Amino acid sequence: MVALALFFLYPLALVVRQSFRPDTGGTSLRPYADLFASEGFRHALWTTVWLAPASTAGCLVLGFLLALVIAFVPFPGAKAVARFIDVYLSFPSFLITLALLFVYGGTGIVGSFQFLSTPWGVLLAEVTYFTPFVMRPLLAAFAQLDTAQLEAAGSLGARAPRIVRQVILPEALPALAAGGSLVLVLCLNEFGIVLFTGAKGVTTLPTLVYGKAILESDYPGACAVAVVNVLISVGLYGLYRVVSRRAGA
Repeated sequence: MVALALFFLYPLALVVRQSFRPDTGGTSLRPYADLFASEGFRHALWTTVWLAPASTAGCLVLGFLLALVIAFVPFPGAKAVARFIDVYLSFPSFLITLALLFVYGGTGIVGSFQFLSTPWGVLLAEVTYFTPFVMRPLLAAFAQLDTAQLEAAGSLGARAPRIVRQVILPEALPALAAGGSLVLVLCLNEFGIVLFTGAKGVTTLPTLVYGKAILESDYPGACAVAVVNVLISVGLYGLYRVVSRRAGA
C-alpha cells in the first residue's frame, strides 16, 4: 500500500494539484475554464470519443472471426499462430504503426493514397494492433468450450452460422466483454499510434497533453487535460464493472 501511494498516487496527486495552479499564480479553476472554452480541446475530445469505440468495435468483430478460425477451423500451423498471438502482445504499438507506414505511408506500397495520414488510417492501425488483445481471452474461452455441444448441434442439422450464433457466441460473451473493455481503455489512452501515423487533424486527449506540455509549455493546461482523460478512463472502467456485475447476476 505504501509503495502504491508513493509511486502512483503521489505523482497523480501532483498532476491534479498542478491543474489548479495557473501560470498567473494562486489556486483557481482557470486552467479548466480555459480548457473547456478551447476549440482544440473539444476537437480532441470528440476525436477520442469516436475513435476509441470505433477501434474497439473493429477489434471485437475481427478478433472474434480470427479466433473462430484458429480455434475451430483445422489448418497447418494453427497452434503456432495461437502462440504467436502471445508474442504479438509484447510488441510496442509504434512498431506495428511503423510497419504499416511501409505499406500505407507516403513512400509505401500504396502511399499515393496517403491513407495512413487520415483518421481512417489511425483507426486501421489501432484495430491492427489491438485485435490480439481481444483474441487472447477468446482463444482461452474457446479452449474451455465443450466440443460435445458442437457435435450435438451439428448432428441435429444446425449449420455453422447457427452453431456460432447459438452455441459459441453465448460462451464467448464474457471473454468479448473482458477483451473489449481492455481495448477500449487502451485505445482511449493511446499515444504512440496517433503520433507515428502523423495523421493531420487527428488530435486525441493524450496527444493534446503532449502538445500542451512539450510544444506550448502550458503545464497547468496539460495537467487539466490529463485529469479529464483519467476521469473518462475511470468512468468507463466503473461502467464496465457495473454492467458486468449485472450481467453476472
